[in-house]
Amino acid sequence: MSHVASAHRYEGMHYRHSGRSGLKLPAISLGLWHNFGGLDAYETARSMLLCAFDLGITHFDLANNYGPPPGSAEATLGRVLSDELRAYRDELVISTKAGYGMWPGPYGEWGSRKYLIASLDQSLSRLGLDYVDIFYHHRPSPETPLEETMGALDYAVRSGKALYVGVSNYPPELLGRALRILERLGTPCLIHQPKYNLFERSIEPELLGLLAAEGVGCIAFSPLAQGLLTNKYLAGIPDGSRAAKPRGFLRPEHLTKAKLAQVEKLDRIAQRRGQTLAELALAWVLRHPGMTSALIGASRVAQLEGAVGCLKNLAFSASELEDIDNVLASTAARPE
Repeated sequence: MSHVASAHRYEGMHYRHSGRSGLKLPAISLGLWHNFGGLDAYETARSMLLCAFDLGITHFDLANNYGPPPGSAEATLGRVLSDELRAYRDELVISTKAGYGMWPGPYGEWGSRKYLIASLDQSLSRLGLDYVDIFYHHRPSPETPLEETMGALDYAVRSGKALYVGVSNYPPELLGRALRILERLGTPCLIHQPKYNLFERSIEPELLGLLAAEGVGCIAFSPLAQGLLTNKYLAGIPDGSRAAKPRGFLRPEHLTKAKLAQVEKLDRIAQRRGQTLAELALAWVLRHPGMTSALIGASRVAQLEGAVGCLKNLAFSASELEDIDNVLASTAARPE
């Protein structure tokens, strides 16, 4: 039976324009990087996707290699779209990416036109869709002319396989060149997706300034630093958490004494604000006027509900921001 969405799904969510475009994204978007692959429980993934939509999270973000195995996260969403959310397709923004390795041989990764268009076709097949709303180049290619890669993104829009295009993990100088090429082609870049959180601030101020000047949206991935910016690890490494899993980017060695001391201090600031640490971390990312959305991951429904809770208090006083900066400056330690 198809899902019947909550009649109140748009009441608690904030929606922000992506740069100077007409497209709005929810302030909180759901990424399917982890916990939605073929090795994960389908019913859990299904429940999270339906709950997210009922909370007003209209944007689901993927990449061709999300799983594991690669491609399986797109297949999971495709199944939920077909079985549960078919009637709501026009209320959803579905994005996917290509850039990392997907199949053997010289045509299975990076940025060639052959790879990008073949990957997009495969993604559409797994998703069961005629088009995606946003198609990203996932990472810069050291061996492909930028004109070819941007030309492939332009073709994706002109062929009707994508409505908008974006890039991810592009440094400022390369991003500036990419924006000029897309502008000449007549397919402007909608959005950039960089890593950004309290512990990873390298996009300040140059990249954020460039995006604001060019009218390009920004959606931050890993705003909770793979779960480090929550209270999950303050009492050790829980079973089933990302740091406890053999696969993943948050490893036990990242949970240093110095880093956890910072997390504890940030947690105390959050408590003074009447927030959880996760809510503070998300609100801090969203404090930038040019930040379109914070892209979260989740392993259970309660995490989605908690993330949306950050929207109740997005304002920071100057003294709060100073306290946060002092905590972050208290050690030179940085996550891997």
